[in-house]
Amino acid sequence: MTTGVRTRRPPVRTRLAGYLAGVVVNGALLALINGRPGWAAVPFLTDGFAAVVGVVDVALVAGLVTGFVHLWHDPEWLVTADGLVTTGAGLVALVRIWQVFPFDFGATSSDWATAARVVLAIGIAGSVLGLVTGLVDLVRAGPVGGSSVE
Repeated sequence: MTTGVRTRRPPVRTRLAGYLAGVVVNGALLALINGRPGWAAVPFLTDGFAAVVGVVDVALVAGLVTGFVHLWHDPEWLVTADGLVTTGAGLVALVRIWQVFPFDFGATSSDWATAARVVLAIGIAGSVLGLVTGLVDLVRAGPVGGSSVE
């Protein structure tokens, strides 16, 4: 019979710094995307980005909200469950971006469109794997155990 080795969580200050960094980055991205001039100022984004901005916002808000929650309460099972929520929201956004593909890289010697598709494909595959491992971790962690921010 094989037994799993339980790894130690990072110290509280390290976890808090990570949560705070996530909140700041998600908040900044929301402001940059939705402010003036916002995403329209990015030269390689087309008007098609309007069709994906909603799902991108949902993914960023999910990260923002879970980050705020974890600043006050971060038992392992909750962090894992919130990871499933944010990864799922990110996966929806990536799939929608793939479908719409709101990019125009112009005529260059490099095939940036193919590179962007490869990055999107890697993100989608990684998100699916993340969801599977997150579900396994959630079952292992269970709703009991873990600790709150002290």
